[in-house]
Amino acid sequence: MINDIFNILLPQFVLGGFIILLLVLSMVLSPRLYKYARIITVVGISSAVACLSTVQTDPQYFGFRNSIMSDSYTLLFDFMILCCGFLVALLSKNLVQKHKRSAFTYFAILLTAIFGAMNIVSANDFLTLLVSVELLGFSTYFLLSVSKGYHSKEAAFKYLITSAVSTGIFLFGVSYLYGVTGSLNFTTIYEYITKNETSLIYTISAIMIILGLASKLAVFPFANWVIDVYKGTETSTLAYLSTIPKLAMFGIICRLMVFPLSNSFEIVFVIAVLSLITALWANTYAIREKNVKVILACSSSANASYALLTASLVSVYNLSTVIFYLICYVIMNIGVFAYLNMYGDEKSFDVNAFKGIYHKNHGHTALYTILIIGLAGIPITSGFIAKIYLFTAIANSGLVFVPFLLGLLLLMVLALFYYLKILMPLFSEYDKNTTVEKFNTNFSQKFVVAVSAIITVLLGICPEMLIELCRFIAYNI
Repeated sequence: MINDIFNILLPQFVLGGFIILLLVLSMVLSPRLYKYARIITVVGISSAVACLSTVQTDPQYFGFRNSIMSDSYTLLFDFMILCCGFLVALLSKNLVQKHKRSAFTYFAILLTAIFGAMNIVSANDFLTLLVSVELLGFSTYFLLSVSKGYHSKEAAFKYLITSAVSTGIFLFGVSYLYGVTGSLNFTTIYEYITKNETSLIYTISAIMIILGLASKLAVFPFANWVIDVYKGTETSTLAYLSTIPKLAMFGIICRLMVFPLSNSFEIVFVIAVLSLITALWANTYAIREKNVKVILACSSSANASYALLTASLVSVYNLSTVIFYLICYVIMNIGVFAYLNMYGDEKSFDVNAFKGIYHKNHGHTALYTILIIGLAGIPITSGFIAKIYLFTAIANSGLVFVPFLLGLLLLMVLALFYYLKILMPLFSEYDKNTTVEKFNTNFSQKFVVAVSAIITVLLGICPEMLIELCRFIAYNI
């Protein structure tokens, strides 16, 4: 057990220690000392990142009776999850200032969500996966409801209901798969399906499992929740919601598609069709919207559908494409919400509320523009490289998927309209009598926006090293 902890779970155990510390401090310290909660959280996440060096990746290591595993694939996703958690903790300054009494508890729940996300990626059986998914889900529910007010509670409740339904579908799929294979372990299931003919029940169970997990990605038919949740949630919490759960879900979905669910060809077409429907819904909904948060919610759903379609076409090249796409996406997304965090959660998020803001906030708005055009896939940004890489992956998957590729191309062109809808008011003229004010910023917000924009441009100009790393990770999964 000690060897298993040091070879696989030391980063999670470090996080667990800091979770307990924050919970104890929440009971004994005065709310006036709320600032220390963020410092302790940042130190905890940094310590977990340092402990990733102890994780065994070559060869693959299986621990706790094969329920947890580690390799270079899990290590990369754990690193990305911890980095996103670090940036989210930096962005949470304004939120905890308003809720000083809940500061220590808030960060304890944030670390719990990170803990659950890391265990999802490392899971090697469905029981471990279910517990980890529920840990992430309930943590997210509490993070969404931390703000007082009707919209926050409505967002949390809708997320809870959707998660409950999707968990039920996931469990039905797992129960059917257990009935077919007699095991919950990924390795054992994979060995069984390679030696035996698959059945209709296996295909149905595979589809239900992926649908249950994909609900966290806001993929049809579980897409509507994302609109109300984004609209009613604080921007710092949205920076978490749009990155960490998505990394965790894609991390495990790709592994499932490569191993225990790899013998169902039908699931490829089911996921491809649902991804295309999701992209169509998200992009057409965003065009008629004027709320920036809602537009970004649709963007989140659409980008998840692009990556999910590519992930379903299982190959080393496609998997490396998905990993590269995810890295680029989370960097841009967290920077966008860092900028909106500067703007303030008490203000209107109508696109016209940002009219002329560039004239008072040149630097920040220029960086924000880089991030938005990155999400749109404009050249010299990582978003452009990621989308080209994605198109190539789908095109190389066979002629039968060319219609899906053409559909995605048309929808991505359509998406340019709502990204322009966000950007154009920023640079328009403003009435000097109106209240266009400078942002009330802090160093953490500036740091996150600047780092995100710089990395977005650097990856757009020189993506080769990261692409090679992604290919290495995909080859060694």
